[in-house]
Amino acid sequence: MSEPILSIRDLTVNALLDGETRTLIDAVSFDLGRGEILGLVGESGSGKSMICRALVQLLPSKAITITGGSVMLGGRDLTMLDEDAIRKVRGAEIGMVFQNPTSHLDPVMRIGDQIAEGIRYHQRKSRSDAKAMAIDILAQVGFPDPQRQYDNYPHEFSGGMRQRAMIAVALSCNPEILIADEPTTALDVTIQAQILKLLMDLRDARGLSIILITHDLGIVAQTCDRIAVLRHGQLLELGDKRQVLGAPQHPYTVSLLKSHPSMPEEGVLPSIKTAVPVSPALPLLEIDDLVVRFPTPGLSLFKGGKVHVAAVNGVSLRVIPGETVGIVGESGSGKSTLARAILGLTPLSSGHISFDGLDLAQQRRQALAKIRTQAAMVFQDPYNALNPRMSIGAMLAEVLAVQNKVPADRIPARVHELLDLVGLEREFATRRPQSMSGGQCQRAGIARALAVDPKLIIADECVAALDVTIQAQIIDLFRDLKSAMNLTLLFIAHDLAIVRNLCDRVVVMYRGQIVEEGRCEDVFARPQHAYTAALIAAIPDIDPDKPLMGGLSVEAVPHLLTA
Repeated sequence: MSEPILSIRDLTVNALLDGETRTLIDAVSFDLGRGEILGLVGESGSGKSMICRALVQLLPSKAITITGGSVMLGGRDLTMLDEDAIRKVRGAEIGMVFQNPTSHLDPVMRIGDQIAEGIRYHQRKSRSDAKAMAIDILAQVGFPDPQRQYDNYPHEFSGGMRQRAMIAVALSCNPEILIADEPTTALDVTIQAQILKLLMDLRDARGLSIILITHDLGIVAQTCDRIAVLRHGQLLELGDKRQVLGAPQHPYTVSLLKSHPSMPEEGVLPSIKTAVPVSPALPLLEIDDLVVRFPTPGLSLFKGGKVHVAAVNGVSLRVIPGETVGIVGESGSGKSTLARAILGLTPLSSGHISFDGLDLAQQRRQALAKIRTQAAMVFQDPYNALNPRMSIGAMLAEVLAVQNKVPADRIPARVHELLDLVGLEREFATRRPQSMSGGQCQRAGIARALAVDPKLIIADECVAALDVTIQAQIIDLFRDLKSAMNLTLLFIAHDLAIVRNLCDRVVVMYRGQIVEEGRCEDVFARPQHAYTAALIAAIPDIDPDKPLMGGLSVEAVPHLLTA
Protein backbone atom coordinates (compact mmCIF):
# COMPACT_ATOMS: atom_id res chain seq x y z
CA MET A 1 0.00 0.00 0.00
CA SER A 2 1.15 3.56 -0.72
CA GLU A 3 1.65 6.18 1.98
CA PRO A 4 -1.53 6.49 4.11
CA ILE A 5 -3.58 9.63 3.65
CA LEU A 6 -6.18 8.53 6.23
CA SER A 7 -5.62 6.35 9.31
CA ILE A 8 -8.50 4.92 11.32
CA ARG A 9 -7.66 3.29 14.64
CA ASP A 10 -10.09 1.42 16.95
CA LEU A 11 -13.06 3.46 15.74
CA THR A 12 -16.09 2.65 17.93
CA VAL A 13 -19.61 3.94 17.41
CA ASN A 14 -22.43 3.24 19.88
CA ALA A 15 -26.16 3.89 19.84
CA LEU A 16 -28.31 4.52 22.91
CA LEU A 17 -31.70 2.96 22.08
CA ASP A 18 -34.47 2.47 24.66
CA GLY A 19 -31.99 2.88 27.49
CA GLU A 20 -29.73 0.17 26.05
CA THR A 21 -26.30 0.76 24.49
CA ARG A 22 -25.64 -1.05 21.22
CA THR A 23 -22.26 -1.18 19.49
CA LEU A 24 -22.65 -0.35 15.80
CA ILE A 25 -18.93 -0.08 14.92
CA ASP A 26 -16.65 -2.25 17.03
CA ALA A 27 -13.02 -1.02 17.21
CA VAL A 28 -12.39 -0.91 13.45
CA SER A 29 -8.89 -0.04 12.20
CA PHE A 30 -7.60 0.44 8.65
CA ASP A 31 -5.60 2.86 6.48
CA LEU A 32 -6.43 4.46 3.13
CA GLY A 33 -3.41 4.89 0.88
CA ARG A 34 -2.75 7.96 -1.24
CA GLY A 35 -4.24 7.32 -4.70
CA GLU A 36 -5.77 4.01 -3.53
CA ILE A 37 -9.27 2.64 -4.10
CA LEU A 38 -10.34 0.72 -0.99
CA GLY A 39 -13.50 -1.39 -1.16
CA LEU A 40 -15.69 -1.73 1.96
CA VAL A 41 -17.77 -4.86 1.47
CA GLY A 42 -20.58 -6.40 3.50
CA GLU A 43 -24.32 -6.89 3.80
CA SER A 44 -26.80 -4.16 4.67
CA GLY A 45 -26.33 -3.33 8.33
CA SER A 46 -22.67 -4.39 8.39
CA GLY A 47 -21.52 -0.85 9.25
CA LYS A 48 -20.03 0.23 5.91
CA SER A 49 -21.94 3.49 5.57
CA MET A 50 -21.84 4.16 9.33
CA ILE A 51 -18.02 4.13 9.30
CA CYS A 52 -17.87 6.61 6.45
CA ARG A 53 -20.45 8.89 8.05
CA ALA A 54 -18.45 8.77 11.27
CA LEU A 55 -15.35 9.99 9.40
CA VAL A 56 -17.02 13.36 8.75
CA GLN A 57 -19.38 13.34 11.77
CA LEU A 58 -22.56 12.92 9.69
CA LEU A 59 -24.13 10.30 11.95
CA PRO A 60 -27.88 9.83 11.27
CA SER A 61 -29.09 10.44 14.85
CA LYS A 62 -28.05 12.25 18.02
CA ALA A 63 -28.49 8.92 19.80
CA ILE A 64 -25.52 7.59 17.78
CA THR A 65 -22.08 8.80 18.90
CA ILE A 66 -18.39 8.08 18.40
CA THR A 67 -17.23 6.65 21.72
CA GLY A 68 -13.66 5.64 20.95
CA GLY A 69 -10.77 5.57 18.52
CA SER A 70 -9.27 8.12 16.16
CA VAL A 71 -9.51 9.23 12.53
CA MET A 72 -6.25 10.90 11.49
CA LEU A 73 -6.14 13.14 8.40
CA GLY A 74 -3.31 15.62 7.82
CA GLY A 75 -2.12 15.41 11.43
CA ARG A 76 -5.61 16.08 12.85
CA ASP A 77 -7.94 13.70 14.67
CA LEU A 78 -11.28 14.32 12.93
CA THR A 79 -13.21 12.86 15.87
CA MET A 80 -11.99 15.73 18.05
CA LEU A 81 -13.00 18.58 15.72
CA ASP A 82 -15.91 20.88 16.54
CA GLU A 83 -18.75 21.51 14.08
CA ASP A 84 -17.15 24.56 12.44
CA ALA A 85 -13.86 22.74 11.87
CA ILE A 86 -15.41 19.51 10.53
CA ARG A 87 -17.63 21.54 8.16
CA LYS A 88 -14.43 22.74 6.45
CA VAL A 89 -13.30 19.12 6.05
CA ARG A 90 -16.58 17.98 4.47
CA GLY A 91 -16.41 18.51 0.75
CA ALA A 92 -13.07 20.35 0.71
CA GLU A 93 -11.01 17.36 1.89
CA ILE A 94 -13.48 14.46 1.95
CA GLY A 95 -16.24 14.38 -0.67
CA MET A 96 -19.20 11.99 -0.67
CA VAL A 97 -21.19 10.37 -3.47
CA PHE A 98 -24.45 8.81 -2.31
CA GLN A 99 -26.43 5.82 -3.58
CA ASN A 100 -29.53 7.69 -4.73
CA PRO A 101 -28.65 10.90 -6.59
CA THR A 102 -32.32 11.88 -6.88
CA SER A 103 -32.51 12.28 -3.09
CA HIS A 104 -29.27 14.30 -2.83
CA LEU A 105 -29.56 16.68 -5.78
CA ASP A 106 -31.72 19.79 -5.32
CA PRO A 107 -34.65 19.32 -7.73
CA VAL A 108 -35.27 23.08 -8.15
CA MET A 109 -31.63 24.07 -8.68
CA ARG A 110 -29.74 23.80 -11.97
CA ILE A 111 -27.07 21.09 -12.08
CA GLY A 112 -24.34 23.59 -12.92
CA ASP A 113 -25.29 25.91 -10.06
CA GLN A 114 -25.11 23.00 -7.59
CA ILE A 115 -21.53 22.32 -8.71
CA ALA A 116 -20.55 26.01 -8.77
CA GLU A 117 -21.95 26.48 -5.24
CA GLY A 118 -19.26 24.22 -3.73
CA ILE A 119 -16.52 25.91 -5.76
CA ARG A 120 -17.55 29.36 -4.55
CA TYR A 121 -17.87 28.26 -0.91
CA HIS A 122 -14.67 26.22 -0.56
CA GLN A 123 -12.39 27.83 -3.17
CA ARG A 124 -13.63 31.45 -2.83
CA LYS A 125 -14.02 31.90 -6.60
CA SER A 126 -16.10 34.54 -8.35
CA ARG A 127 -19.42 33.60 -9.93
CA SER A 128 -17.98 33.61 -13.47
CA ASP A 129 -14.88 31.63 -12.51
CA ALA A 130 -16.99 29.10 -10.59
CA LYS A 131 -19.23 28.61 -13.62
CA ALA A 132 -16.24 28.03 -15.90
CA MET A 133 -14.77 25.51 -13.45
CA ALA A 134 -18.16 23.77 -13.08
CA ILE A 135 -18.44 23.38 -16.86
CA ASP A 136 -14.94 21.88 -16.92
CA ILE A 137 -15.91 19.38 -14.18
CA LEU A 138 -19.08 18.41 -16.09
CA ALA A 139 -16.84 17.62 -19.07
CA GLN A 140 -14.51 15.55 -16.83
CA VAL A 141 -17.37 13.34 -15.62
CA GLY A 142 -18.65 12.69 -19.12
CA PHE A 143 -21.39 15.20 -19.92
CA PRO A 144 -21.41 15.45 -23.74
CA ASP A 145 -22.49 19.12 -23.91
CA PRO A 146 -21.50 20.68 -20.56
CA GLN A 147 -22.01 24.29 -21.71
CA ARG A 148 -25.69 23.63 -22.44
CA GLN A 149 -26.29 21.00 -19.75
CA TYR A 150 -25.05 23.37 -17.04
CA ASP A 151 -28.55 24.92 -17.08
CA ASN A 152 -30.50 21.64 -16.94
CA TYR A 153 -32.33 20.37 -13.85
CA PRO A 154 -31.82 16.88 -12.31
CA HIS A 155 -35.16 15.52 -13.60
CA GLU A 156 -34.01 16.15 -17.17
CA PHE A 157 -31.27 13.50 -16.90
CA SER A 158 -31.22 9.70 -16.75
CA GLY A 159 -30.17 7.88 -13.58
CA GLY A 160 -26.63 7.39 -14.88
CA MET A 161 -26.23 11.07 -15.78
CA ARG A 162 -27.63 12.13 -12.39
CA GLN A 163 -25.02 9.95 -10.72
CA ARG A 164 -22.33 11.65 -12.84
CA ALA A 165 -23.72 14.99 -11.67
CA MET A 166 -23.53 13.80 -8.06
CA ILE A 167 -19.86 12.89 -8.60
CA ALA A 168 -19.30 16.32 -10.17
CA VAL A 169 -20.80 18.01 -7.08
CA ALA A 170 -18.40 16.01 -4.88
CA LEU A 171 -15.41 16.93 -7.09
CA SER A 172 -16.32 20.62 -7.13
CA CYS A 173 -14.60 21.13 -3.78
CA ASN A 174 -11.40 19.45 -5.07
CA PRO A 175 -11.23 16.85 -2.26
CA GLU A 176 -8.30 14.52 -1.59
CA ILE A 177 -10.62 11.66 -0.57
CA LEU A 178 -13.86 10.57 -2.23
CA ILE A 179 -16.34 8.30 -0.43
CA ALA A 180 -18.66 6.54 -2.91
CA ASP A 181 -21.54 4.91 -1.00
CA GLU A 182 -23.14 2.22 -3.21
CA PRO A 183 -22.96 4.60 -6.22
CA THR A 184 -24.10 2.01 -8.78
CA THR A 185 -26.64 -0.18 -6.95
CA ALA A 186 -29.69 1.34 -8.66
CA LEU A 187 -28.12 1.52 -12.13
CA ASP A 188 -28.22 -0.80 -15.12
CA VAL A 189 -25.12 -2.95 -15.55
CA THR A 190 -23.87 -1.05 -18.62
CA ILE A 191 -24.32 2.32 -16.84
CA GLN A 192 -22.74 0.82 -13.72
CA ALA A 193 -19.65 -0.10 -15.74
CA GLN A 194 -19.42 3.46 -17.08
CA ILE A 195 -19.60 4.96 -13.55
CA LEU A 196 -16.96 2.55 -12.22
CA LYS A 197 -14.67 3.37 -15.17
CA LEU A 198 -15.24 7.06 -14.45
CA LEU A 199 -14.16 6.65 -10.82
CA MET A 200 -10.98 4.84 -11.88
CA ASP A 201 -10.20 7.51 -14.48
CA LEU A 202 -10.73 10.28 -11.90
CA ARG A 203 -8.38 8.49 -9.50
CA ASP A 204 -5.70 8.39 -12.18
CA ALA A 205 -6.24 11.96 -13.36
CA ARG A 206 -6.62 13.68 -9.98
CA GLY A 207 -4.70 11.37 -7.65
CA LEU A 208 -7.87 10.82 -5.62
CA SER A 209 -8.06 8.31 -2.79
CA ILE A 210 -11.42 6.54 -2.92
CA ILE A 211 -13.42 4.50 -0.42
CA LEU A 212 -15.95 2.48 -2.44
CA ILE A 213 -18.82 1.04 -0.38
CA THR A 214 -20.61 -1.92 -1.94
CA HIS A 215 -22.13 -5.32 -1.18
CA ASP A 216 -20.91 -6.73 -4.51
CA LEU A 217 -17.50 -8.41 -4.58
CA GLY A 218 -17.57 -8.32 -8.38
CA ILE A 219 -17.43 -4.52 -8.29
CA VAL A 220 -14.47 -4.39 -5.92
CA ALA A 221 -12.66 -7.06 -7.93
CA GLN A 222 -12.90 -4.88 -11.03
CA THR A 223 -12.09 -1.51 -9.47
CA CYS A 224 -10.38 -1.66 -6.06
CA ASP A 225 -6.80 -2.17 -4.91
CA ARG A 226 -7.65 -3.56 -1.45
CA ILE A 227 -10.76 -5.00 0.18
CA ALA A 228 -12.08 -4.66 3.74
CA VAL A 229 -14.86 -7.11 4.67
CA LEU A 230 -17.28 -5.99 7.39
CA ARG A 231 -20.05 -7.72 9.28
CA HIS A 232 -22.05 -6.62 12.33
CA GLY A 233 -19.78 -3.61 12.76
CA GLN A 234 -16.58 -5.65 12.88
CA LEU A 235 -13.70 -5.78 10.38
CA LEU A 236 -13.35 -9.47 9.52
CA GLU A 237 -10.78 -9.37 6.76
CA LEU A 238 -8.50 -6.80 5.11
CA GLY A 239 -5.98 -7.24 2.33
CA ASP A 240 -5.00 -6.96 -1.31
CA LYS A 241 -7.93 -7.87 -3.53
CA ARG A 242 -6.16 -10.87 -5.07
CA GLN A 243 -5.35 -12.17 -1.61
CA VAL A 244 -8.91 -11.73 -0.28
CA LEU A 245 -10.61 -13.06 -3.42
CA GLY A 246 -8.13 -15.85 -4.11
CA ALA A 247 -7.56 -17.13 -0.57
CA PRO A 248 -10.25 -15.75 1.79
CA GLN A 249 -9.50 -16.38 5.45
CA HIS A 250 -12.89 -15.77 7.07
CA PRO A 251 -15.94 -18.03 6.52
CA TYR A 252 -18.13 -14.97 5.89
CA THR A 253 -15.89 -13.83 3.04
CA VAL A 254 -16.12 -17.34 1.59
CA SER A 255 -19.93 -17.16 1.76
CA LEU A 256 -19.93 -13.78 -0.02
CA LEU A 257 -17.75 -15.20 -2.78
CA LYS A 258 -19.98 -18.23 -3.24
CA SER A 259 -23.10 -16.05 -3.33
CA HIS A 260 -21.88 -13.84 -6.15
CA PRO A 261 -23.94 -14.56 -9.28
CA SER A 262 -20.97 -14.24 -11.63
CA MET A 263 -19.38 -17.33 -10.06
CA PRO A 264 -18.76 -20.19 -12.49
CA GLU A 265 -20.82 -23.34 -12.44
CA GLU A 266 -19.29 -24.67 -9.22
CA GLY A 267 -20.73 -21.71 -7.23
CA VAL A 268 -23.73 -21.96 -4.95
CA LEU A 269 -26.00 -20.76 -7.73
CA PRO A 270 -25.44 -23.58 -10.22
CA SER A 271 -27.20 -23.26 -13.54
CA ILE A 272 -29.67 -26.07 -12.82
CA LYS A 273 -32.41 -26.09 -15.44
CA THR A 274 -35.74 -27.71 -14.77
CA ALA A 275 -36.90 -29.92 -17.61
CA VAL A 276 -39.48 -28.18 -19.78
CA PRO A 277 -42.12 -30.19 -21.64
CA VAL A 278 -41.01 -30.70 -25.23
CA SER A 279 -44.43 -30.43 -26.85
CA PRO A 280 -47.07 -28.91 -24.56
CA ALA A 281 -50.65 -28.83 -25.78
CA LEU A 282 -50.93 -25.04 -25.56
CA PRO A 283 -48.70 -22.15 -24.41
CA LEU A 284 -49.83 -20.64 -21.11
CA LEU A 285 -49.01 -17.16 -22.41
CA GLU A 286 -49.01 -15.93 -26.01
CA ILE A 287 -48.11 -12.39 -27.05
CA ASP A 288 -48.49 -11.34 -30.69
CA ASP A 289 -47.19 -8.06 -32.15
CA LEU A 290 -47.94 -6.18 -28.92
CA VAL A 291 -47.72 -2.38 -28.94
CA VAL A 292 -48.20 -0.19 -25.85
CA ARG A 293 -48.01 3.58 -26.37
CA PHE A 294 -48.01 6.41 -23.84
CA PRO A 295 -48.58 10.14 -24.48
CA THR A 296 -45.50 12.28 -23.97
CA PRO A 297 -46.18 15.17 -21.54
CA GLY A 298 -45.57 18.63 -22.96
CA LEU A 299 -45.30 17.53 -26.60
CA SER A 300 -48.02 17.87 -29.20
CA LEU A 301 -48.33 17.82 -32.95
CA PHE A 302 -48.60 21.12 -34.86
CA LYS A 303 -52.28 20.50 -35.66
CA GLY A 304 -53.21 19.33 -32.21
CA GLY A 305 -53.11 15.96 -30.51
CA LYS A 306 -50.54 14.23 -28.29
CA VAL A 307 -47.23 12.75 -29.35
CA HIS A 308 -47.14 9.09 -28.30
CA VAL A 309 -44.06 7.00 -27.49
CA ALA A 310 -44.11 3.22 -27.93
CA ALA A 311 -42.85 1.73 -24.65
CA VAL A 312 -43.48 -1.74 -26.12
CA ASN A 313 -43.22 -1.92 -29.89
CA GLY A 314 -44.15 -5.10 -31.79
CA VAL A 315 -43.29 -7.73 -29.14
CA SER A 316 -44.19 -11.39 -29.76
CA LEU A 317 -43.50 -14.12 -27.23
CA ARG A 318 -44.63 -17.66 -26.29
CA VAL A 319 -44.28 -19.06 -22.76
CA ILE A 320 -45.09 -22.72 -22.14
CA PRO A 321 -46.31 -24.13 -18.79
CA GLY A 322 -43.52 -24.83 -16.30
CA GLU A 323 -40.97 -22.67 -18.14
CA THR A 324 -38.81 -19.95 -16.57
CA VAL A 325 -38.19 -17.06 -18.94
CA GLY A 326 -35.85 -14.19 -18.11
CA ILE A 327 -36.63 -10.77 -19.57
CA VAL A 328 -33.58 -8.51 -19.48
CA GLY A 329 -32.74 -4.98 -20.57
CA GLU A 330 -31.84 -1.59 -19.17
CA SER A 331 -34.28 0.86 -17.56
CA GLY A 332 -36.71 2.12 -20.17
CA SER A 333 -36.42 -0.95 -22.39
CA GLY A 334 -40.09 -1.88 -21.81
CA LYS A 335 -39.73 -4.83 -19.43
CA SER A 336 -42.07 -3.59 -16.70
CA THR A 337 -44.55 -2.16 -19.21
CA LEU A 338 -44.75 -5.60 -20.82
CA ALA A 339 -45.37 -7.18 -17.40
CA ARG A 340 -48.15 -4.71 -16.58
CA ALA A 341 -49.76 -5.31 -19.98
CA ILE A 342 -49.73 -9.08 -19.38
CA LEU A 343 -51.56 -8.58 -16.08
CA GLY A 344 -54.11 -6.21 -17.64
CA LEU A 345 -52.80 -3.22 -15.69
CA THR A 346 -51.84 -1.23 -18.81
CA PRO A 347 -54.10 -0.80 -21.87
CA LEU A 348 -52.92 -2.35 -25.14
CA SER A 349 -52.54 -0.02 -28.12
CA SER A 350 -52.56 -2.93 -30.58
CA GLY A 351 -51.69 -6.62 -30.76
CA HIS A 352 -52.86 -9.53 -28.64
CA ILE A 353 -52.13 -11.16 -25.28
CA SER A 354 -53.64 -14.59 -24.67
CA PHE A 355 -53.52 -16.11 -21.18
CA ASP A 356 -54.49 -19.77 -20.89
CA GLY A 357 -56.52 -19.53 -24.10
CA LEU A 358 -58.34 -16.25 -23.40
CA ASP A 359 -57.49 -13.14 -25.45
CA LEU A 360 -57.05 -10.00 -23.34
CA ALA A 361 -57.95 -7.71 -26.24
CA GLN A 362 -61.07 -9.56 -27.47
CA GLN A 363 -62.29 -11.28 -24.27
CA ARG A 364 -61.13 -8.72 -21.74
CA ARG A 365 -63.56 -9.41 -18.89
CA GLN A 366 -63.12 -13.20 -18.94
CA ALA A 367 -59.36 -12.93 -19.47
CA LEU A 368 -58.93 -10.47 -16.58
CA ALA A 369 -60.98 -12.72 -14.29
CA LYS A 370 -58.68 -15.63 -15.09
CA ILE A 371 -55.48 -13.56 -14.78
CA ARG A 372 -56.52 -12.23 -11.36
CA THR A 373 -57.03 -15.75 -10.03
CA GLN A 374 -54.13 -17.51 -11.79
CA ALA A 375 -51.32 -14.93 -12.08
CA ALA A 376 -49.45 -12.84 -9.52
CA MET A 377 -46.57 -10.37 -9.33
CA VAL A 378 -43.57 -9.95 -7.03
CA PHE A 379 -42.31 -6.36 -6.97
CA GLN A 380 -38.85 -4.78 -6.81
CA ASP A 381 -39.12 -2.86 -3.52
CA PRO A 382 -40.13 -5.32 -0.80
CA TYR A 383 -40.97 -2.56 1.72
CA ASN A 384 -43.17 -0.39 -0.49
CA ALA A 385 -44.95 -3.45 -1.91
CA LEU A 386 -46.36 -4.43 1.51
CA ASN A 387 -49.00 -2.60 3.55
CA PRO A 388 -47.14 -1.16 6.57
CA ARG A 389 -50.35 -1.11 8.65
CA MET A 390 -51.07 -4.83 8.27
CA SER A 391 -49.34 -7.82 9.78
CA ILE A 392 -48.02 -10.40 7.32
CA GLY A 393 -50.66 -12.88 8.45
CA ALA A 394 -53.50 -10.40 7.96
CA MET A 395 -52.18 -9.48 4.51
CA LEU A 396 -52.07 -13.14 3.41
CA ALA A 397 -55.49 -13.84 4.94
CA GLU A 398 -56.96 -10.90 2.99
CA VAL A 399 -55.69 -12.31 -0.32
CA LEU A 400 -57.01 -15.78 0.53
CA ALA A 401 -60.43 -14.34 1.44
CA VAL A 402 -60.66 -12.32 -1.79
CA GLN A 403 -59.61 -15.28 -3.93
CA ASN A 404 -62.23 -17.48 -2.24
CA LYS A 405 -60.31 -20.65 -3.05
CA VAL A 406 -59.81 -21.67 0.59
CA PRO A 407 -62.66 -22.20 3.10
CA ALA A 408 -62.79 -19.47 5.75
CA ASP A 409 -62.03 -21.89 8.58
CA ARG A 410 -58.86 -23.08 6.80
CA ILE A 411 -57.39 -19.62 6.14
CA PRO A 412 -55.23 -19.46 9.35
CA ALA A 413 -53.75 -22.88 8.56
CA ARG A 414 -53.13 -21.87 4.93
CA VAL A 415 -51.33 -18.70 6.11
CA HIS A 416 -48.94 -20.90 8.08
CA GLU A 417 -48.46 -23.17 5.05
CA LEU A 418 -47.54 -20.17 2.89
CA LEU A 419 -45.00 -18.98 5.45
CA ASP A 420 -43.52 -22.48 5.50
CA LEU A 421 -43.27 -22.48 1.70
CA VAL A 422 -41.18 -19.29 1.62
CA GLY A 423 -38.98 -20.19 4.58
CA LEU A 424 -40.40 -17.80 7.19
CA GLU A 425 -41.11 -18.86 10.76
CA ARG A 426 -44.81 -18.95 11.61
CA GLU A 427 -44.36 -16.20 14.18
CA PHE A 428 -43.91 -13.81 11.23
CA ALA A 429 -47.71 -13.94 10.83
CA THR A 430 -47.92 -11.36 13.62
CA ARG A 431 -45.02 -9.20 12.37
CA ARG A 432 -45.29 -6.01 10.31
CA PRO A 433 -42.96 -5.08 7.44
CA GLN A 434 -41.06 -2.38 9.35
CA SER A 435 -39.82 -4.99 11.83
CA MET A 436 -38.41 -7.23 9.09
CA SER A 437 -35.31 -7.19 6.89
CA GLY A 438 -35.46 -6.65 3.12
CA GLY A 439 -35.00 -10.35 2.42
CA GLN A 440 -37.75 -11.31 4.88
CA CYS A 441 -40.11 -8.75 3.32
CA GLN A 442 -39.39 -10.13 -0.14
CA ARG A 443 -40.20 -13.65 1.08
CA ALA A 444 -43.49 -12.28 2.44
CA GLY A 445 -44.14 -10.72 -0.98
CA ILE A 446 -43.56 -14.09 -2.61
CA ALA A 447 -45.92 -15.71 -0.09
CA ARG A 448 -48.58 -13.16 -1.04
CA ALA A 449 -48.11 -14.08 -4.72
CA LEU A 450 -48.43 -17.78 -3.86
CA ALA A 451 -51.66 -17.09 -1.93
CA VAL A 452 -53.35 -16.63 -5.32
CA ASP A 453 -52.41 -20.26 -6.10
CA PRO A 454 -51.03 -19.03 -9.42
CA LYS A 455 -50.02 -20.74 -12.62
CA LEU A 456 -47.84 -17.73 -13.55
CA ILE A 457 -45.65 -15.49 -11.38
CA ILE A 458 -44.04 -12.35 -12.77
CA ALA A 459 -41.05 -11.25 -10.68
CA ASP A 460 -40.15 -7.65 -11.56
CA GLU A 461 -36.55 -6.86 -10.50
CA CYS A 462 -37.37 -8.59 -7.21
CA VAL A 463 -33.73 -9.04 -6.08
CA ALA A 464 -32.21 -5.80 -7.43
CA ALA A 465 -32.28 -4.05 -4.04
CA LEU A 466 -31.02 -7.02 -1.99
CA ASP A 467 -27.54 -8.06 -0.84
CA VAL A 468 -25.87 -10.81 -2.85
CA THR A 469 -26.26 -13.39 -0.08
CA ILE A 470 -29.99 -12.61 0.17
CA GLN A 471 -30.26 -12.60 -3.63
CA ALA A 472 -28.88 -16.14 -3.65
CA GLN A 473 -31.47 -17.24 -1.06
CA ILE A 474 -34.37 -15.74 -3.04
CA ILE A 475 -33.15 -17.32 -6.30
CA ASP A 476 -32.87 -20.69 -4.54
CA LEU A 477 -36.39 -20.20 -3.16
CA PHE A 478 -37.80 -19.52 -6.65
CA ARG A 479 -36.02 -22.59 -7.98
CA ASP A 480 -37.49 -24.78 -5.20
CA LEU A 481 -41.00 -23.37 -5.60
CA LYS A 482 -40.89 -23.81 -9.36
CA SER A 483 -39.91 -27.44 -8.99
CA ALA A 484 -42.43 -28.21 -6.23
CA MET A 485 -45.42 -26.35 -7.70
CA ASN A 486 -44.74 -26.50 -11.48
CA LEU A 487 -44.91 -22.70 -11.63
CA THR A 488 -44.37 -20.73 -14.80
CA LEU A 489 -42.05 -17.81 -14.05
CA LEU A 490 -41.33 -14.57 -15.90
CA PHE A 491 -38.23 -13.16 -14.24
CA ILE A 492 -37.53 -9.51 -15.13
CA ALA A 493 -34.02 -8.19 -14.47
CA HIS A 494 -31.27 -6.01 -15.88
CA ASP A 495 -28.57 -8.37 -14.59
CA LEU A 496 -27.90 -11.33 -16.87
CA ALA A 497 -25.80 -13.08 -14.21
CA ILE A 498 -28.89 -13.85 -12.13
CA VAL A 499 -30.99 -14.78 -15.16
CA ARG A 500 -28.29 -17.16 -16.32
CA ASN A 501 -28.48 -19.08 -13.05
CA LEU A 502 -32.26 -19.39 -12.84
CA CYS A 503 -33.91 -19.28 -16.26
CA ASP A 504 -34.38 -21.75 -19.11
CA ARG A 505 -34.72 -19.07 -21.76
CA VAL A 506 -33.79 -15.38 -21.99
CA VAL A 507 -35.48 -12.54 -23.87
CA VAL A 508 -33.42 -9.37 -24.39
CA MET A 509 -35.37 -6.11 -24.76
CA TYR A 510 -34.02 -2.79 -26.02
CA ARG A 511 -36.07 0.34 -26.67
CA GLY A 512 -39.37 -1.53 -26.52
CA GLN A 513 -38.39 -4.36 -28.85
CA ILE A 514 -37.05 -7.89 -28.46
CA VAL A 515 -33.57 -7.84 -30.01
CA GLU A 516 -32.57 -11.39 -29.03
CA GLU A 517 -34.23 -14.52 -27.68
CA GLY A 518 -33.03 -18.05 -27.02
CA ARG A 519 -31.88 -20.67 -24.55
CA CYS A 520 -29.73 -19.14 -21.83
CA GLU A 521 -26.67 -21.24 -22.64
CA ASP A 522 -26.87 -20.29 -26.33
CA VAL A 523 -27.34 -16.56 -25.75
CA PHE A 524 -24.53 -16.39 -23.20
CA ALA A 525 -22.13 -18.39 -25.36
CA ARG A 526 -22.94 -16.71 -28.68
CA PRO A 527 -24.79 -13.37 -28.32
CA GLN A 528 -26.04 -12.20 -31.70
CA HIS A 529 -26.84 -8.56 -30.88
CA ALA A 530 -24.37 -5.88 -29.80
CA TYR A 531 -26.61 -4.88 -26.88
CA THR A 532 -26.68 -8.44 -25.53
CA ALA A 533 -22.89 -8.60 -25.81
CA ALA A 534 -22.61 -5.31 -23.88
CA LEU A 535 -24.92 -6.58 -21.11
CA ILE A 536 -22.94 -9.80 -20.75
CA ALA A 537 -19.61 -7.96 -20.77
CA ALA A 538 -20.87 -5.55 -18.09
CA ILE A 539 -21.48 -8.28 -15.48
CA PRO A 540 -18.89 -7.59 -12.74
CA ASP A 541 -16.70 -10.67 -12.39
CA ILE A 542 -14.92 -11.61 -9.18
CA ASP A 543 -11.78 -12.46 -11.15
CA PRO A 544 -9.65 -9.30 -10.61
CA ASP A 545 -7.61 -10.07 -13.72
CA LYS A 546 -10.63 -9.80 -16.01
CA PRO A 547 -10.93 -6.22 -17.30
CA LEU A 548 -14.03 -4.12 -16.72
CA MET A 549 -16.61 -4.74 -19.47
CA GLY A 550 -14.58 -7.80 -20.54
CA GLY A 551 -12.23 -5.54 -22.47
CA LEU A 552 -15.09 -3.89 -24.38
CA SER A 553 -14.63 -0.11 -24.44
CA VAL A 554 -17.12 1.49 -22.05
CA GLU A 555 -17.22 4.60 -24.23
CA ALA A 556 -18.12 2.46 -27.25
CA VAL A 557 -21.25 0.96 -25.68
CA PRO A 558 -23.70 3.76 -26.65
CA HIS A 559 -22.42 3.62 -30.26
CA LEU A 560 -22.72 -0.17 -30.33
CA LEU A 561 -26.33 0.02 -29.18
CA THR A 562 -27.33 2.36 -31.97
CA ALA A 563 -25.43 0.45 -34.66
